[in-house]
Amino acid sequence: MGKKEEEDIIRIAKKMDKMAQKKNGAGALDLLKELRSIPMTLELLQSTRIGMSVNAIRKQSTDEEVTSLAKSLIKSWKKLLDEPGGGDKSDEKRKEQMALAVSPSQGSPEAKEESSSSNSSSKSEPSEVTPNTLINTFPRAPNTSDSIRLKCRELISSALQAGDDHIAIGADCDELGAQVEECIFHEFKNTDMKYKNRVRSRISNLKDMKNPNLRRTVLCGSVTPERMAKMTAEEMASDELKEMRKNLTKEAVRDHQMATTGGTQTDLFTCGKCKGKCCTYTQVQTRSADEPMTTFVFCNECGNRWKFC
Repeated sequence: MGKKEEEDIIRIAKKMDKMAQKKNGAGALDLLKELRSIPMTLELLQSTRIGMSVNAIRKQSTDEEVTSLAKSLIKSWKKLLDEPGGGDKSDEKRKEQMALAVSPSQGSPEAKEESSSSNSSSKSEPSEVTPNTLINTFPRAPNTSDSIRLKCRELISSALQAGDDHIAIGADCDELGAQVEECIFHEFKNTDMKYKNRVRSRISNLKDMKNPNLRRTVLCGSVTPERMAKMTAEEMASDELKEMRKNLTKEAVRDHQMATTGGTQTDLFTCGKCKGKCCTYTQVQTRSADEPMTTFVFCNECGNRWKFC
């Protein structure tokens, strides 16, 4: 494996990843032509992961020439996987990983074409089905002409692309954004303030660079669009924020417990919240000396506090 070839492929892959992220395929054709002139090997495919970059630019580009050349490259690289080689387990595992890297996304026309041809050629042979974690089994979102909904879908899709994870994972951010929005709209039935607030909270949490795990789980399909549409702020929070809230809760409980240790227990007061009579009270001189003391009451049953004058 030549060092120069590897450096050239890595350089091309980085440029393609940026193009795919910005959805701007200008110059992609020249990069693909340059890539075609480089002799490819399994080792280069594995070390540079160029297959994923080419597949990403193929999905983003609207230029037929770019799409056609990208498909041609991916098809030629897939042939490398079928070449006879060593039969050890590590080699088989490596080839399986590379197959995922250069294979077109499930559901694309070329994937369906290759799938049907392979099925017809091997009907008599039992085939082992390898589950693809990137397959999105959630129903595709129906189209809408509502300008507010279209804008919300666009913003959610943009939030899903806040990092580079969507390129490596190969997720369709536009479709995922549409699915999340569709679930939110299905719940509220309109685009009122509650709908907009729900959309805003999804966007802010997905764009949070301190909480990349949320974005990754949605892109990978671990969290479905329906689940993402209904998650609470506490559920979407980062691990760091969850730990902080947990510590604050513990501190608040401790303060309540400390408050109940002081004062005098009595049943002379009735809690306005739970109507219980198990209370503790303390008296403090909050006004001038000739004024009566202020009585602070704490309900031992529900934690309600009030001032009795």
